[in-house]
Amino acid sequence: MVMEGLLLEPTLYTVKGMAILDNDGNRILAKYYDKNVFPTAKEQKTFEKNLFNKTHRANAEIIMLDGLTCVYRSNVDLFFYVMGSSHENELILMSVLNCLYDSVSHILRKNVEKRVVLENLDIVMLAMDEICDGGIIMEADSSAVVQRVALRTDDIPLGEQTVAQGWDGLSHWIQGCLRVWGQGGASSSEVSCLRISAKSHVRCSHWMAMEVNCVGSEEWLEAWRDRVY
Repeated sequence: MVMEGLLLEPTLYTVKGMAILDNDGNRILAKYYDKNVFPTAKEQKTFEKNLFNKTHRANAEIIMLDGLTCVYRSNVDLFFYVMGSSHENELILMSVLNCLYDSVSHILRKNVEKRVVLENLDIVMLAMDEICDGGIIMEADSSAVVQRVALRTDDIPLGEQTVAQGWDGLSHWIQGCLRVWGQGGASSSEVSCLRISAKSHVRCSHWMAMEVNCVGSEEWLEAWRDRVY
């Protein structure tokens, strides 16, 4: 006989969090969807370190840690994790994990390694958002995710763009301005003013959001400074 108290209400909020760590256990990218699960950045980083220490030498694909069911896989110098509640179906979590990994692999043309992920972090973030929204699984088909990400990166309103995408769009705008002003070419000071203006708009809109999701990766910060400044 099953006790009524053990029956759980069905919920769409399947995923508690997703993370990509490097081979030292440092965060490349992570998102947590339940405010009651590791609400602070410090708690998240402590959990990620423990998770990495428990899994980086293990041969299994699933582990229970701090009341969460965690599935994972690794490649070269990266570890991919998807977390759910202790009673969550691990096969569902594994489908999300495989979708995340396969999507990243397609986007990066099978170069799934830390350096390439950091160079394309904005696109990886888009893929993660397409897969899961607020803990609800939105897509588990990697080909569909890749297609949607490709569409979004081709034509995204400025207010929704990431740093790299916003800068690419503004670059076209700058080039257009220079063509109009051209008549023999613009001065170097005019070019510099345009570049500073464009980059400032993108930085102010998105720098804080990007940094919050990628705390703990100094290499990431350096990479984005190179691309934005």
